Amino acid sequence: MTARTVHHGDGVAWLEAARLGPEHAVVTSLPDVSELGLDLEAWQQWFIATAALICARIDSQSVAIFYQTDIKHGGHWIDKAHLVHSGADRSGAGCLWHKIVCRAPAGTTTFGRPAYAHMLAFSRGLRLAPGQSSPDVLPAMGAMTWARAMGTAACHAAAVFVREYTACSVVVDPFCGHGTMLAVANSRGFDAVGVELSAKRVRKATALVLAP
Repeated sequence: MTARTVHHGDGVAWLEAARLGPEHAVVTSLPDVSELGLDLEAWQQWFIATAALICARIDSQSVAIFYQTDIKHGGHWIDKAHLVHSGADRSGAGCLWHKIVCRAPAGTTTFGRPAYAHMLAFSRGLRLAPGQSSPDVLPAMGAMTWARAMGTAACHAAAVFVREYTACSVVVDPFCGHGTMLAVANSRGFDAVGVELSAKRVRKATALVLAP
């Protein structure tokens, strides 16, 4: 029987106080600038610092997986993969893989938001042999449980990787929203821990159940 705990609070403060062991993997999506009420430069610095914190807090043989969709600000694209890499570099973590997740069929023109998302895995100590490679493109992100959710197919792909290539038994999402990653983790046999600032979302994340 898997367990799920969702804490009501700030994800950064929780990470700073948490004791994450070799059983913990982090799978998350960091909030957009519109969610934090910061100006662009302050948000970018927050984003990089938070990615660095996550990569520093995990065990050296564990992984941190980020699912991020780029945004357009002032007519320019903000590359969140670059921001995640900047934070990982600051913590001494290396990139195990970088996947593109199709949010719309390949060849589709979209406006305002891109037709893809980034999914990136980092570790300070874990390395993958060439024979452990996996597809660089996920053809569909899967269903979204709310407007800012990680796609369920991407969540399952992350959970499968954690199961096959790490010794982790607990998936942590410090910015869990409605709890999509937590529910998928439970369906894959992991215990799950989430953190969410909104009390309403905490209730949703605690109760969400998805099919395996």
